[in-house]
Amino acid sequence: MSAALRGVGLGRVYASGAGEVHACTDVDIEVSEGELVVVRGASGAGKTTLLNLLGGLDRPTTGTVWFDDIDATAQGEDALAALRRERLGFVFQSFGLIPILSAAENVELPLRIAGTPAAERDARVADALRLVGLADHAAQRPGELSGGQQQRVGIARAIVGRPRVLIADEPTAQLDSRTAAAVIDLVGDLVHGEGLAAVVATHDPLVVQRADRVVELHDGRVTGRS
Repeated sequence: MSAALRGVGLGRVYASGAGEVHACTDVDIEVSEGELVVVRGASGAGKTTLLNLLGGLDRPTTGTVWFDDIDATAQGEDALAALRRERLGFVFQSFGLIPILSAAENVELPLRIAGTPAAERDARVADALRLVGLADHAAQRPGELSGGQQQRVGIARAIVGRPRVLIADEPTAQLDSRTAAAVIDLVGDLVHGEGLAAVVATHDPLVVQRADRVVELHDGRVTGRS
């Protein structure tokens, strides 16, 4: 099976007052449909930098990122933004929900941005909330939901556009262990049940246990695979 997302020889160098910072160096990584790949490493290992490169949120200094057979690093900004909208869903550590909007309205946002017709938006939002177990909470605002429920809304928002790839950066970091386990079980079920390709950055052992493959990162370099 060909990879839905692939990074080849990825490097990212930042300039600083103290000189160059090599946040990522010569990283190769790929993830296929129905596969959950975990990038594990301590804080500062380069996990977020790598995910930003894979998700087209930042451009590599060296190397290439491929979405199927499309070289994302060769795209202009508009084309890259379109690729992100059409192929990728993002889940963030901080949830990133808009407080004044309901759960359904937060989930609907990517579809509004994409210009999806209203009837289709409503159907997709309802389906996404059902998949994450929040069908009965559509009208509630983030402040009325628990942390775990808010992260589920974030996951619903990430999958409502029916992406091929899900990218999650420390999705359980703000959750207690029981809630974190439920959230990562949900992600695993979506990956294996819905055929998503997922790459998750974490240092949470609960997440690592659900992985199909694990990539170890240290000081921006891959130091192990399992």
